[in-house]
Amino acid sequence: MFKKEKNNLNSESGEVRTRVAPSPTGPMHIATARVALYNYIFAKQNNGKFILRIEDTDLERSKQEWTDEIIADLKWLGTNWDEGPDIGGKFGPYKQSQKADVYEKYIKKLLNEGKAYHCFCSEEELEAKRQDQMTRGVAPIYDGKCSKLSSEEVAKNLAEGKKSVIRFKVEKKKVKFHDLICGEVEFDMGLLGDIVIAKNLQTALFHFTVVVDDYEMKISHIIRGDDHLSNTARQILIQEALGFPRPIYAHCPMILNPDRSKMSKRKNDVALASYIKKGYLPEAIINFIALLGWNPGTEREIFSLYELEKEFSLEKVQKAGAVFNIQKLDNINGYYIREKSIEKLTELCLPYLIEAGLLEKFNGDQKIVSTGEEITKLKLEKIISAYKERLKKLSEIVELTDFFFKDKLTYEKELLQWQKMSDTDIKDSLLLCDNILSKLDDGAGEWNIKKMEEILFPEILKFNIKKNYPENNKGFVMWPLRVALSGKKASASPFEIAEILGKEKTLQRIKDAINLL
Repeated sequence: MFKKEKNNLNSESGEVRTRVAPSPTGPMHIATARVALYNYIFAKQNNGKFILRIEDTDLERSKQEWTDEIIADLKWLGTNWDEGPDIGGKFGPYKQSQKADVYEKYIKKLLNEGKAYHCFCSEEELEAKRQDQMTRGVAPIYDGKCSKLSSEEVAKNLAEGKKSVIRFKVEKKKVKFHDLICGEVEFDMGLLGDIVIAKNLQTALFHFTVVVDDYEMKISHIIRGDDHLSNTARQILIQEALGFPRPIYAHCPMILNPDRSKMSKRKNDVALASYIKKGYLPEAIINFIALLGWNPGTEREIFSLYELEKEFSLEKVQKAGAVFNIQKLDNINGYYIREKSIEKLTELCLPYLIEAGLLEKFNGDQKIVSTGEEITKLKLEKIISAYKERLKKLSEIVELTDFFFKDKLTYEKELLQWQKMSDTDIKDSLLLCDNILSKLDDGAGEWNIKKMEEILFPEILKFNIKKNYPENNKGFVMWPLRVALSGKKASASPFEIAEILGKEKTLQRIKDAINLL
């Protein structure tokens, strides 16, 4: 765990203050969720504060609906913040769109001190300069033409309404800083050129707003993705120009595909909301994204949020990219699903069954099936329980269990075949099941897995001998029975399904399968 160094903290009290600062221009990226988690844990470990800031200066693309979704997703994740746009705080406002006057004050400070200037170069002029520099093999950077304008020329241009941006004078020097993950980092700013920090006095841009916000909100540690590593050098120069203290940085490794290519919105499912919709649990997402770059130093892979607060450390976050392994996420999610009580798991699965039209509505302690049949809560819990071990994500419950909620199944008759059974043998197998199971007295409590096994297994042995099948291979009877009851290639055991379906429905599905043949 990081040891506090009060002299380095951007806080009068030496308090650790971290932040996550998403832009509401679309769904929240899974990488942003990881950054939020790391910041949240680090703040908790150091008795500090975790802040949510909404960076919505891109007024054309930013939408309130995305802000609402970001807040909802982070609450779902459990990374609750101490200050933010929805709860306020001492250093608000926490939405950049509400801070134009604050940014204007600091922009004017830089302009007055000659550390920034109005640039009146047109896009066409700038592009022509870039092309010329590239042709000559020179780095395409702004040549600082407008920095040489006199105050009278600037005032005249502004009075005439000439379009301009505000550029920051980049000092031609090397910027060095220590990163808690990357170690010692150095950038040569002479290769950069003067950067645009605002469209005008009322419209500040990313590099500038970030610096001002982090200062105003007393952020002590900036933990973010390493795609911001080069941005840090720019922001340090702006901090120095404004006389701000330097926060402590930690840049997390990029999240990669299994082929080590970068995860992107165009090619990958990167929205946290998408994983929520598919039925991943917050405990699993937290556990999984914590391991995207962090190595606990052991083979252990299961960590609760409480355990992460005890075990996590930035010192064990790797520099190299972290591979997003969906199979690993599925396995972790499956573990947390199995940890749920059947009552809780049923509650979590219900929305998926209702959305799929398998269940229509809630009515007291019952759910009404779309076909009109009533399913008791107990029966529904038995259905969910039969597939608890197989679930990797909650959305799978629909495909796994839909046959329980249908009057009649539809499947190809070839699915009933086990190995090289003939249609006649399959029919004889099903007739055997129908004959034996019909003898069970449902009213006397005989319709259960134990009793079914007790009376059918000896008959399977006789059936195999009669058909010259291997004596101990129960598949010649159990496979056609399971398919007849579920209509699926893979499912729970036929006796488990039969017990849930009930005697009448079980025997009817066996007859339907015989008729199909």
